[in-house]
Amino acid sequence: MLLRLAGPLQSWGERSVFGSRDTLSFPTCSALTGMFAAAEGRRRSEPLDDYTPLGFTVRIDRPGRLLEDFHTVGGGLPASRTVPTSEGKRRSPDSATVISRRHYLTDAVFVVAVTGPDALLSRLAEALETPVWAPSLGRRACVPDEPLILRTRVDDPVTELTQHVPLSLARPPAPGRTTTPVDFIWDTPPHNQTADTQRYETTDVPLSFAPDDRRFGSRPLWRTTEHLPASLYTPRPSSPALITYALSDPANQEPA
Repeated sequence: MLLRLAGPLQSWGERSVFGSRDTLSFPTCSALTGMFAAAEGRRRSEPLDDYTPLGFTVRIDRPGRLLEDFHTVGGGLPASRTVPTSEGKRRSPDSATVISRRHYLTDAVFVVAVTGPDALLSRLAEALETPVWAPSLGRRACVPDEPLILRTRVDDPVTELTQHVPLSLARPPAPGRTTTPVDFIWDTPPHNQTADTQRYETTDVPLSFAPDDRRFGSRPLWRTTEHLPASLYTPRPSSPALITYALSDPANQEPA
């Protein structure tokens, strides 16, 4: 399944705490799993084991820009309405205001190939098309653009990402160039590893979303730069080309 994640704001936190809500530079496994679970109407306390077979390959069309949003909570309120402490008490007037810094990506665009068993992908595609709770890009306030689903099924996701899906680049490819560099994030070792291939680990595999038992595991990732055909570039507004691509999904075609 191919998803296009684009919108005014996105936030893909990995190590967020109340006072500082970070974002990685690409969609995380935990946020994507959460989006699927929300679309299916799954409660936070329900198990996530059936999502374990999912894999994600991310194409970074536009990395976006980092935005820091400054929040204050609880200031100027009566003591009974201020933010409680971990002990369940109330803060004193001189410490009632809690500061929170939240980070977002603005104007970012990603195309994500989601791989897994056919039955699971079909179930998730149906849930995203008629969600119980609306999809979001890492946080509830981050609403995705359309089209969200580009293809419900592809035989070769790497070929689709590198040869067919229109590119929503921030700038057109250099004049006269037949290819353009685009960064990819892989959760399995890419076949064309070079000296420039970056390997690192993220702690974004959700083991439990339960409010009183949030747990995450780690996974390795690889980052490469691929040179894609410049002809994939589509100038803004890019929706017509993307909608044409999405509507050409063989799964949506009537049988002859």
